[in-house]
Amino acid sequence: MKTYETFARDLDRLLGGEQAVRITVSGYMPLSIEAIGRSADGGTLIALSHTAIQNGDLMRDPEIVFEIRTATGVRTAEPLSFRNDFTGTNQEVYRYSPQGHRTHLVPSLKSELRSFARMWFRNLRAQGFFGKEAVREPLA
Repeated sequence: MKTYETFARDLDRLLGGEQAVRITVSGYMPLSIEAIGRSADGGTLIALSHTAIQNGDLMRDPEIVFEIRTATGVRTAEPLSFRNDFTGTNQEVYRYSPQGHRTHLVPSLKSELRSFARMWFRNLRAQGFFGKEAVREPLA
């Protein structure tokens, strides 16, 4: 649970109160973060991605969608999906009913995404995306 609390704080810090932001640091692919809506369960969905252009198309490399929820005063962000446009990968931790409610969990993917997100946030800090050298451009 502490990991998911840290994810929520990191996402809040990257968004900085905006709806959508592009963050650039010299030498690295731009980082985009955007509040993209709500889950059927009422959580806020946040997409975090590095982006690049290939043949005129915007490509995510990768993108993780997180669901931010607050329960008993604790704010958490759980990774729900992973996408990499360059490899054609699109993975979802949960399966959903036609109404959008969770019906099935893929435990191994949930564990893999938690580990990947932990490493990604560590790398983003080391690369300066949380630092003063990062250039923030609100998009909405």
